[in-house]
Amino acid sequence: MAVGIRSLPPRAAAVERPVHAGAVLAAALLGGFVIALDALIVTVALPDVRRELHAGMAGTQWAVDGYTLPFAALMLSAGAVADRFGARRVFAAGIALFAVASAACGLAPTAGALIGARVVQGAAAAVVMPATLALLREAFPDAARRARALGAWTAGASVAAAAGPVLGGVLVTGLGWRWVFLVNLPVAAAALVLLRSAGAVGVVSRRGAPLDGAGQGLVAAGLGLLAFGVIEGRVWATAAGPLLVAAFLWRQGRIAHPLVPLALLRSRTVAAALAVGFAVNAAFYGGVFVMTLWFQQVAGASALLTGVLFLPMTALISAVNLAGPRLAARFGPRAVVAGGQLLLLAGLLALALVGPGAAAGLPVWAAALLLAPVGVGCGVTVPVVTAQMLGAVPAERAGMASGLFNTVRQLAGALAVAVFGVLVAGGSFAGFAACWWIAGGATAAGVAALLLAGRVRPEGRTS
Repeated sequence: MAVGIRSLPPRAAAVERPVHAGAVLAAALLGGFVIALDALIVTVALPDVRRELHAGMAGTQWAVDGYTLPFAALMLSAGAVADRFGARRVFAAGIALFAVASAACGLAPTAGALIGARVVQGAAAAVVMPATLALLREAFPDAARRARALGAWTAGASVAAAAGPVLGGVLVTGLGWRWVFLVNLPVAAAALVLLRSAGAVGVVSRRGAPLDGAGQGLVAAGLGLLAFGVIEGRVWATAAGPLLVAAFLWRQGRIAHPLVPLALLRSRTVAAALAVGFAVNAAFYGGVFVMTLWFQQVAGASALLTGVLFLPMTALISAVNLAGPRLAARFGPRAVVAGGQLLLLAGLLALALVGPGAAAGLPVWAAALLLAPVGVGCGVTVPVVTAQMLGAVPAERAGMASGLFNTVRQLAGALAVAVFGVLVAGGSFAGFAACWWIAGGATAAGVAALLLAGRVRPEGRTS
């Protein structure tokens, strides 16, 4: 006897509901937007956080790195979690946890409570990010429509990066620093409502490869100890962190299902992409951290003016993100990435030579304009170098390569904040200049790695 849909249990019947791709895209956009926003919106609030919670320079650094470090470390296995438990369930749980942690940040009575909540935020962000991409992949089976959806998702993250400092300045000035976290709550609620109306997308779990819990623990502990050692000045932690990361890499070469297949690192193109991605994020996130302190604590700018001063850099990132792939199609990806990196290097050297590191009386608007080439260099580079890297690996390893690339980029931002915070803790202009020289050195190393990498052949091998 045939069984009709009406006789199915409610859970099974729900699977038959049509997928509303527009709702999926909107939910994914909000998820990606709020995660990208939270990496930057907090920066302009740091001086206020420091004063009200008596955080000190170390507490200020941890307010940033408490979010970035777990985001970086957990990204390696977060994609596998989405596959194992279903992207829809993981996205919903991650966004809900992100909202709870945001509320805890906004209500934090002490610096320690704020940092702890930021750690939970970062872990939730790591879970949400790959789940958003998995939802889009399933909701848009047609390659052309999926490409447009991914383009919209990427643009949303770029808009968040551009809007973060300005929105943060508005909220801090009008409502207080706690609202840079509380503003996440309605966004997260909207994402959950949209996901509920999206249909049955992402409900299927795919068991896939087993999770490497021990490896994930090693890399998380190693990165955490390294940052702790730099920020807190603990030599033992600074030494132990890299040892645990080395143990993680040793383990990856000896297990059947590694988080990071070491063969990826033997590709010169992948290695160059990682070096360039590291340099870009170190310059960008480290630069935003340093310039926030200089604008407000040295130059005396308000939180709102500080956000506006970042517009020449962040708005240009959004604009050239879309131009990068078109330029690569015309002039070749290596030329575009090299050009972007050289422009970034020029901006960094200008800041080191004539910026706040060398001229205490430099007007704030002049320093803001010096950030413009940094924005262009970063914005034109990232989409092109990402495509280069993915073209150099087999299709079945694209997800792993993408996770590794994003992990390295987030780690670069965290380490830059840790190191730069130590250099500028005394407020010396030499310390500010040293930050830009270090970022410039990392950028020059990325350019050298790119030039040595060779070209990517169509079949994904590197010459």
